[in-house]
Amino acid sequence: MLLETEALIFRGAFRLVIPYARMTGVTAAAGQLRVTFPDGVALFHLGARAGSWAEKILHPKSLMDKLGVKPGMQAAVMGIDDPAFFTQLAGRASRITRGRVRRNAGVIFFEVGRKQELRRLASFASALRPDGAIWVVALRGSTDVRESEVLSAGKSAGLVDVKVVRFSDTHTAHKFVIPLAERKRRS
Repeated sequence: MLLETEALIFRGAFRLVIPYARMTGVTAAAGQLRVTFPDGVALFHLGARAGSWAEKILHPKSLMDKLGVKPGMQAAVMGIDDPAFFTQLAGRASRITRGRVRRNAGVIFFEVGRKQELRRLASFASALRPDGAIWVVALRGSTDVRESEVLSAGKSAGLVDVKVVRFSDTHTAHKFVIPLAERKRRS
């Protein structure tokens, strides 16, 4: 059983995918998650997880929550041209720079369309706050920038990959941070 960004997926003797948008009722009681949707009612025995799953379905995290953007953060955005993203980011970040990275940035969003652009990660890493993050945003399933190339570039820049999220319907974002031992030396 999987709790994905937009659907609940059951894999067992049969496969059932219930998009959140089609759910008309979600409740949890006695370790059971009850989901009502146009095709009927599905009952899942999840034990202690039932309540938290119901909460996640009923109140999904926003993109800014998934990306860890805290109120008042300083953000830099490189290459992203998405009005909805900027609206959400402006609602959280106190300062946003576009097209350049200021020293001591709390979070850097960097969209790549070609493998060669990944070389810029090292310079971004040097401008990052010790506890900051770089999100590399790339087209999902792209042959121009493969996931393995993104991960390798992050490692070459002295960063560690700690998370991946669905950035949009078409893009995925990988989160890179400075390793803990290196953070202590920078502080």
